Amino acid sequence: MTETDEAGEPRKPRKARKAVNYGTGREALLNAAVRVVARGGLRKLTYRAVAEEAGVTHGLVVHHFGSRDALIEEALAHTVRTSLTISALETGTGSVADFSAGVSEMVSSDPDTQAFQYELLLEARRRPELLGHVRGLYDEYFDATRRELARILPHGADEGLTRLVFAALDGLVLHQLVFGGPETTEAAIARLRSLLRLLDAADGDTGAPDPSAD
Repeated sequence: MTETDEAGEPRKPRKARKAVNYGTGREALLNAAVRVVARGGLRKLTYRAVAEEAGVTHGLVVHHFGSRDALIEEALAHTVRTSLTISALETGTGSVADFSAGVSEMVSSDPDTQAFQYELLLEARRRPELLGHVRGLYDEYFDATRRELARILPHGADEGLTRLVFAALDGLVLHQLVFGGPETTEAAIARLRSLLRLLDAADGDTGAPDPSAD
């Protein structure tokens, strides 16, 4: 039976409300923020956009983060933790074969996380207040790269080599994100591992001085 209003006209059907999940945790809100930025850039990051993406109330996002800057900072830290875990940038094994074994899969399975980081990297050129956050992001990547290279190479890696290796990986991630082709990423990383093996052999044969020594 069709419902009518007081004037006897058929009532318009009510729009279904989006279910609100009050049990959504902080990590789910961070993931929602990452998706919002990955799709629309940092300018689209608002409490309401994150709430809509996560299917929660606006007030819940405010409650968890308090300010937009805090949301950005925590989302960035979240993406760093996720990327370091999945990429196998620092496995702790000291095995060349393990180095960055998960990079191509990281991009394929979660491109939004990588896009979020590059969005902030570019936005930091226009908004200097973001530079500290982005610098902190890359410092974590540099440190993880340096520690793993120290396990792989007899005499470790100086800052120049560390940045060179990470820049190669960072460029491969960006290229796969834009152009696709995980197999191309895998092939390039295989060549990078070959170069690390050559450095390992050269250091071992020549007894080259430790670049980190005074």
